[in-house]
Amino acid sequence: MSPEFAEFMKKIFIAATQQNDGKTTASLGLVCNFQRRFKGVGFIKPIGQRYLEEDGLKFDEDSLLLEEVCGIKGGIKDMSPIAVERGFTENYIVRPDAAAISRRIKDAFRRVSKSRDLVIIEGTGHAGVGSVFDHSNAAVAKMLGSKAVIISSGGVGRPIDEIVLNKALFDKEGVKVIGVIINKVLPEKLDKVKALVKKGLERKGIKVLGVLPYEPSLSYPSIEQILEENDFELLCGREFIEVYIRKIIVGTMTPRNIIRYLDDDSLLITSGDREDVIMTALGCVREGEKDKLRISGIILSGGIIPDQSIMELLSRARIPVLLAKTDTYNVASRIHDMTVKIRPRDKHKIQEVVKLIKDHVDMEGILKGM
Repeated sequence: MSPEFAEFMKKIFIAATQQNDGKTTASLGLVCNFQRRFKGVGFIKPIGQRYLEEDGLKFDEDSLLLEEVCGIKGGIKDMSPIAVERGFTENYIVRPDAAAISRRIKDAFRRVSKSRDLVIIEGTGHAGVGSVFDHSNAAVAKMLGSKAVIISSGGVGRPIDEIVLNKALFDKEGVKVIGVIINKVLPEKLDKVKALVKKGLERKGIKVLGVLPYEPSLSYPSIEQILEENDFELLCGREFIEVYIRKIIVGTMTPRNIIRYLDDDSLLITSGDREDVIMTALGCVREGEKDKLRISGIILSGGIIPDQSIMELLSRARIPVLLAKTDTYNVASRIHDMTVKIRPRDKHKIQEVVKLIKDHVDMEGILKGM
């Protein structure tokens, strides 16, 4: 353990086997649940790759989420000391200065951890991410004197392989891995995966701290997020952009066939000149809710705006309509590839995350391992 930081303070480094395995989900859920046990719970994401900028300051979006949702005070910049902006890696390779990065992380950690009983440290990517600028996740965990919990996505063989590989790097740095959390397991396979993964990892001396069922709603994007992540134009329905999208329908088929696929909370992507498809969608209402459409939004592709009469109907439909310049396939691919992050205003998602961690993670096992 690093002699620079108080040994009595509990520290957990949340690592993962890949990006988007659920580090933020785990960090948010752990902080919220541990706040019920400890008066002072802190958070820091030493190195962030997805950052926001405000008043000239760059900080990771996950740090903002934890600050706002959990009410953690201490300065957003200290919670996100290193933002890997464009050109950061190239500049480091040309002019390496590991000491400067270490100093910024350590100074920020001292301020974040002051008067705290427990600090959650969120890594970025797998254990080796950051090695290019001499600050892998494993190296940062060692520098901060923290023990680690590894997050991996559902399955049996792949998670075990990846966990063992990532643990090897933490072992090399002398960082103890308390255990692992398996995330995004299909509910119908939960018991089977839990039994097999637990047995397989215990043979490797690795403790399974929790297995989380896959909750699809956590990955539902809102129309607002789609707008933020893409260069689409909002034509109408601004007051409804917070609605979540559960299903995406590509409207290239005949109107008669498309009815079979339109479910509640669908996003329809279709060319702006497919007025037959648009009119069909506008005629599909929710069962028992005649004033509400099954679709939650429409993206018109090809940069084509329908006839004025159609646009007037869309404006009255109480749904957001977006215009994309590219073709339907390109639009669908971009939305499919989006990384959906939880935002402070996603109250339902946040409640679900806190409950998932509370119900499926061995909190006592984590505390005993520190």
